[in-house]
Amino acid sequence: FPACYIHLKEATVEGSGLETVIPTELPLVQEVTTTLREWATIWRDLYVGDKREMFNCVRDMIYDLIEWRSQILSGTLPQDELTELKQKVTSKIDYGNKYLDLDLVVRDKDGNILDPELTSTISLFRAHEAASKQIEDRIQEEKSQKQNIDLTRQAKFASTPAFALFVTLKNVVCKIGEDAEVLMSLYDPVESKFISENYLVKWSSSGLVKDIDQLHNLRAVFTDLGSEDLKREKISFVCQIVRVGRMELRDNNTKKLTSGLRRPFGVAVMDVTDIITGLWVTLKLLPGDIHQIRKDFPHLVDRSTAVARKMGFPEIIMPGDVRNDIYVTLVQGDFDKGSKTTPKNVEVTMSVYDEDGKKLENVIFPGAGDDGINEYKSVIYYQVKQPRWFETIKVAIPIEDVNRSHLRFTFRHRSSQDSKDKSEKIFALSFVKLMRYDGTTLRDGEHDLIVYKAEAKKLEDSSLYLNLPSTKLELEEKGYSTTGKSTQNLGTCTISKDSFQISTLVCSTKLTQNVDLLGLLKWRSNTSLLQQNLRQLMKVEGGEVVKFLQDTLDALFNIMMENSDSDTFDTLVFDALVFIIGLIADRKFQHFNPVLETYIRKHFSATLAYTKLTKVLKNYVDNAEKLTEQLLKAMKALEYIFKFIVRSRVLFNQCVPQYTQYTHQTALAVRGRYNELKKIDREILYCREILLPLMTEQLKFHLEKREEPKACCQLLSDILEVLYRKDVGPTQWHVQIIMEKLLRTVNRTVISMGRDSPHIGSFVASMTATLRQMDDYHYAHLISTFGKIRSDVDFLMETFIMFKDLIGKNVYPSDWIIMNMMQNKVFLRAINQYAAVLNKKFLDQTNFELQLWNNYFHLAVAFLTQESLQLENFSSDKRAKIFHKYQDMRRQIGFEIRDMWYNLGPHKIKFIPEMVGPILEMTLVPEIELRKATIPIFFDMMQCEFHFTCSFQRFENEIITKLDHEVEGGRGDEQYKVLFQKILLEHCRKHKYLARNGETFVTLVVRLLERLLDYRTIMHDENKENRMSCTVNVLNFYKEIDREEMYIRYLYKLCDLHKECDNYTEAAYTLLLHAKLLKWSDEPCAAHLTQRDGYQASTQGQLKDQLYQQIINYFDKGKMWEEAIILGKELAEQYENEMFDFEQLSASLRKQAQFYENIVKVIRPKPDYFAVGYYGTGFPSFLRNKMFIYRGKEYERREDFEARLLTQFPNAEKMKTTTPPSEDTKSSSGQYIQCFTVKPILDLPAKFQNKPVSEQIVSFYTVNEVHKFQYSRPVRKGEKDPDNEFANMWIERTTYTTAYKLPGILRWFEVKSVSTEISPLENAMETMQLTNEKISSMVQRHLSDPNLPINPLSMLLNGIVDPAVMGGFTNYEKAFFNEKYMLEHPEDLEKIEKLKDLIAWQIPHLAEGVRIHGEKVTEALRPFHDRLEACFKQLREKVEKQYGVKTLASFFFPSAFCDLKVPCSFIVELNLL
Repeated sequence: FPACYIHLKEATVEGSGLETVIPTELPLVQEVTTTLREWATIWRDLYVGDKREMFNCVRDMIYDLIEWRSQILSGTLPQDELTELKQKVTSKIDYGNKYLDLDLVVRDKDGNILDPELTSTISLFRAHEAASKQIEDRIQEEKSQKQNIDLTRQAKFASTPAFALFVTLKNVVCKIGEDAEVLMSLYDPVESKFISENYLVKWSSSGLVKDIDQLHNLRAVFTDLGSEDLKREKISFVCQIVRVGRMELRDNNTKKLTSGLRRPFGVAVMDVTDIITGLWVTLKLLPGDIHQIRKDFPHLVDRSTAVARKMGFPEIIMPGDVRNDIYVTLVQGDFDKGSKTTPKNVEVTMSVYDEDGKKLENVIFPGAGDDGINEYKSVIYYQVKQPRWFETIKVAIPIEDVNRSHLRFTFRHRSSQDSKDKSEKIFALSFVKLMRYDGTTLRDGEHDLIVYKAEAKKLEDSSLYLNLPSTKLELEEKGYSTTGKSTQNLGTCTISKDSFQISTLVCSTKLTQNVDLLGLLKWRSNTSLLQQNLRQLMKVEGGEVVKFLQDTLDALFNIMMENSDSDTFDTLVFDALVFIIGLIADRKFQHFNPVLETYIRKHFSATLAYTKLTKVLKNYVDNAEKLTEQLLKAMKALEYIFKFIVRSRVLFNQCVPQYTQYTHQTALAVRGRYNELKKIDREILYCREILLPLMTEQLKFHLEKREEPKACCQLLSDILEVLYRKDVGPTQWHVQIIMEKLLRTVNRTVISMGRDSPHIGSFVASMTATLRQMDDYHYAHLISTFGKIRSDVDFLMETFIMFKDLIGKNVYPSDWIIMNMMQNKVFLRAINQYAAVLNKKFLDQTNFELQLWNNYFHLAVAFLTQESLQLENFSSDKRAKIFHKYQDMRRQIGFEIRDMWYNLGPHKIKFIPEMVGPILEMTLVPEIELRKATIPIFFDMMQCEFHFTCSFQRFENEIITKLDHEVEGGRGDEQYKVLFQKILLEHCRKHKYLARNGETFVTLVVRLLERLLDYRTIMHDENKENRMSCTVNVLNFYKEIDREEMYIRYLYKLCDLHKECDNYTEAAYTLLLHAKLLKWSDEPCAAHLTQRDGYQASTQGQLKDQLYQQIINYFDKGKMWEEAIILGKELAEQYENEMFDFEQLSASLRKQAQFYENIVKVIRPKPDYFAVGYYGTGFPSFLRNKMFIYRGKEYERREDFEARLLTQFPNAEKMKTTTPPSEDTKSSSGQYIQCFTVKPILDLPAKFQNKPVSEQIVSFYTVNEVHKFQYSRPVRKGEKDPDNEFANMWIERTTYTTAYKLPGILRWFEVKSVSTEISPLENAMETMQLTNEKISSMVQRHLSDPNLPINPLSMLLNGIVDPAVMGGFTNYEKAFFNEKYMLEHPEDLEKIEKLKDLIAWQIPHLAEGVRIHGEKVTEALRPFHDRLEACFKQLREKVEKQYGVKTLASFFFPSAFCDLKVPCSFIVELNLL
């Protein structure tokens, strides 16, 4: 990395081997860094999940923390501000953690995170309570604000009168090609004016800032913005780029070119909340004026940051804020081309001169961030007669020089050629004085300046033009005409016809444009006008007065003080003061209140003003009747009048130093109190031994009676808190008293107390604190004091039940992670201590307590599997913190459970199968060492049960049932499957009797795990078809191992998936599998048979009836009426002969009648079938390298089906051939999909065979109840015969057989494929037969429906009988009906005869078709029909002569009955329909 991107941080390294790097920066900074990393991950997830409100909220909090972290690291904050900022940071972190459901952080009073190892349990609990309450209050406050306050852009900063816009320039990515000036400013597009001065950055042609020291530090702050600016309809951020170099960039003339010309290049505009294209900047709105933001944001705004001020005053001008800026805007000009053929390239040069002609240096500022310059050169517009510049420049002249200064503008034509440019002189001049004749400053607004022409040297002499009028307004005032077209001579200068306009804006706290205010501010220059000036002040516009508030107040009090021996001006000054106070009280200027307050506090210095102000006020009160109006105004201003009076008196009093002393008696009293406290502390230890037994007795008494729970809990907590301290002497005996007297009582209180009790948390904390403060001696003592055996059992039972209850239903919120982990640590130690008691006292045959041991195992497994210990679910930082402090407690308790199990010995059989589930839950915890240690328990269980029963059936049944629920709940993984198989197979193979059965069992469980893991993985997939496949895999497995309950459970999962996809046919077949498990009997329903609340049935017959009704409904929706009729008949049989429910029978028969009618009358679209192969290891195991037959949706084309497939697997590649894939393709890591259409092979029910059946009835079976599918592919063998391509054209036919018929419980099934090849002769026979079938089918349709259009029949007949297009069987004759072929293929002689027979039978079919065509043909097509008949006549004569005459039978059979094994004469009769 580049060195500028690397920052070395001070750190310490702890530990050897596994090192821990700890930065030496402030702990709070480390915490902020860790918090930001954790929040950033969540922030990204919120963005991906499109949770916009939370995303924006987290973004704001992250930005705040980043900013505050920078402030802390800057090291520029005073200690008090740093302390305040730390409080804000910790408050924000705690609030954010709560908002994001992260862990609660508890802190001490200084904001540092509490260390639970060094903090008492009671203190920890109270800190959690306080932190939770504080955060909840904050959340309520936030909600209240959101409900009641419209947090608009204006309201957000309502409390701050001044703002600044902080800008960082990151880069300029425009390809300029030369040096450039980048000018940024704020612009109001509605008012069409700039509202700030420019921020100027000089950019070099190399693409970097010119001043390399400013690299990565191009920052500016646009100050003085106020609430009125925020209310503007729109504020734009404008960037102007001025190229500094040649006249034309593309000018590559060999002559030397003029350089240094300022030429316009481009401009970019954006709203201040957007990002600009081509200019990379960051923007941030900061509250406060420049002094405030330097204080609040020292990491952003330092002394090197450029300050671009607003062109105008801020809403508040604080005392001491001295400003004297004049903004000059070059607006536009109009310049005659003179003797030139094209308009001039005018460059305006502005400079500042005094009246003696001396140039003022470094007073012109093109923009903030740049030093002052002597003269400013404008941008040059190439050959433009009326250039419009709108360039604003700041002129900052010392206040004492303003009245003597003027602005001078000179005009010069610039040439692109350097040699010509040097000869160009100044051709005109304009000027304007900054001070008017009456002493006021130049008026704001536009000024139309006179353009003077003279010799260049004369124009440089200021004495020649200063006495001339500078503006056209002045010219009019002096009586000269401004409309004449001719030039006018004024002395040595000539007024040109050219024009030039500028505009000016004066922002000065020292220069006023108001004559009356100027008279007051300069009162000493003419004291005779003082009374008039004081009266005139009260007529000055308020905005002008407040701009000069400090100077005005200073002038008033100077007048008062400098005339202290006279009261001539006192009343006028008092009235002027009341006027100013009244102004500020006005709503328009109320934000100047702080300015007045600041003036009184910091700048007011008139020590004797109180006497004069009091005297005038007293006079007004004494003469109230005469001076009513003046008194009323004074009363309104009374607050500030008295503030001036009080401050004046205080300043007067400060002239006398005063001292304050502490009394000696006070010091003695404090010292005496300290000694008294020390004495009391020594006596506390003796008092405790007397008081503690009494207090514990009282506590026990009240707790057992359930009285005063709050007071009892508070007292017990306080006692435990004191006993935890290290500075209160020895406490072991005192803890023992609490343990003996109160431990069991507190336990029982916790057990009996409801979770909704407000005191439950405190009591659990007290119980945890007691256990934590008990050392090994206390536990040993507790065990030794157990009385009778029954008492031991009760105590342990109560404790185990309480612990398990507290672990399962924690009384503390889940985000109290520190409290919960402390509780877990204490519980783990207690459980292990009590486990030793079990081994010692309750293991032998006489004292064995089954329920106690059972409770222990359930408690230990509940402890191990609790949510707060599952480290893999936490972020890496949280996981590391918990492991560092507590290790993995699951491993500790897991090893203990294992040892306790093996200690049971012959008692183990009592825990089988009840303990199988808990042990399984424990082994599924993803901690590899724990798994290795505990999986062998399963073999021990198998061995134990086998020893007693010679099988392990109960164990097997239980583990299969529990495994399903556990894996579906999210537990288990591939690693577990491998470990389970490896460990148990190793154990089983070593066992004499369990080797075979054990291996079978392990294989069974591993197969189940594979399917369950696939199912769980795919359940979160959006692809419902994959979910269906996995569900079928699982239910088939349960069917295979005869687990009916689980089988039915997954049937309903599959049915629900089908209903979601509107696959009603498949849903019906799925439910039918459940119905087939039931009998038409009164046998009661087992619980697992009625897994749906919707079925109210007590017997199997009732449930089967309800299921059939539902299935028939689904078949009806899927238009599978044939299937619905079959079930309807079965139902009708039951209603008629078993249930005798004739009402239901009639309803069922009516439904059947409707279904029969639908079969005949309703047109059902035939779905296509598609073969789909999934090749490559990139597919899930249930698809990988397998082929399936899919049933398409109604009207779904292959292209649409393929698109749907590829959407489900966006990374898959579609195979372009239909040939089987290579082994390389199958073993590759990619995904390859092969898809093509297959033809279903009709499997007609026996009842329809050899019978005349309507095609409408038979057509259903052509695409339903099929499980064989064909795909034919032409293959050429040998060399191609140019005369007859049919001679060596073989057909490769692949027959795909599915395991189940389609449709079924899925819309697809896996297939087996069998490939056969068809010889050219067989191919010819098949083609001939299909042609005959096609003709007979078309004839049959026209016979049954006379209204059918004739065009398809015309095309079919013409294609066969017309010699020009025929060529069909003539090719067969050439290929097969010759002596050579018959000699080479004697085995085909019978097939040749069949082909001849098929050709002969084509004639009667064609005859019937031609006859129908003749009946239906229109007159327009009669010539076509005549030709058709002529061609057919020739064909008929030829065929009947060579192959004999055939006659059609009078009845027809479905074409699908044909089989080449049937005699030829019968084939044709079957083909006619």
